[in-house]
Amino acid sequence: MNGALARALFRRTICGMSRPARAIRGFTVIELLVVIGVIGILMSLLIPGVGLVRRSAQNTQCMSNLRQLWVPVSAYMNVNEGLLPNCEFLPAASSSGPTGGLPPVLANYVESTSESWFCPADYDEDSRATGTSYFYMPGLLKYLPQVQIAVAQMIAGHPPGSITAKELERQQRRLESRLVGNLIGSDLKRKYPLLLDSQDRHGSGRNPRNGVYVDGSVSELSNADEEEGGG
Repeated sequence: MNGALARALFRRTICGMSRPARAIRGFTVIELLVVIGVIGILMSLLIPGVGLVRRSAQNTQCMSNLRQLWVPVSAYMNVNEGLLPNCEFLPAASSSGPTGGLPPVLANYVESTSESWFCPADYDEDSRATGTSYFYMPGLLKYLPQVQIAVAQMIAGHPPGSITAKELERQQRRLESRLVGNLIGSDLKRKYPLLLDSQDRHGSGRNPRNGVYVDGSVSELSNADEEEGGG
C-alpha cells in the first residue's frame, strides 16, 4: 500500500513539473493610455493648486516683510520728533550698488541687505539692483503741489543771505516731512500707505498689491485705492 501511494505521488509531481507555466499577462496599449490619461488629469488639477499655495505663502511673507519694515520707520519717527524719513521713493541703481532711498536712511535700524526689503514674489532683477521691492510713498507725496507751494513760501520768507544754504535745506526737508506726515496721518491715512509693492506680483485679481500704513497695519490695496492714492 505504501509503495502504491509513493508511486502515485511521484507521478503527480512529475506531471506538475512537466506542465508549462502560465504566462504573466502585461498591460495592453489601451490600458497604458488610460493610466497616462488619468495621471495627466490629476496633474492638471494638482499644479494650479500648488501655484495657489505658493502665491498665498509669498503674499503672507510679503505682508510680514512690510510689518518688519514698519518697525524701523516707527523707531526713526520716535527719535526725530515724529517726522517721517525724507528721501527718494526708490533707490537708484549704480555701478557701486543702490544709492539713496529708504534703506540707507534706516541703516541704524535694519540692514540694507536684509531680505525683508524684497517681496518673495519679486523676481525682477531691477529690484535687486535698486535694493528693494517696495515703494516709499512719502518720497512721492512730498512732490504734491500743496507741499511744494508751502515749501516755496517758506523759502521766499528767508531773504538771500539771511540763512545758510545748509540750514535752509534742513528746514525744507523738515517742512516736507511734516506736511507729508499730516497727509498720511489725517483722516485719509488709509489712502496713502508708507510702503507698497512696486509691481503686481501676487497673481491676478482686484487686490494684488500689499501696503503698510502709518499705524502699522498691513493690507491688500484695491484698484480704487491705488488710483486715488497715486499708487
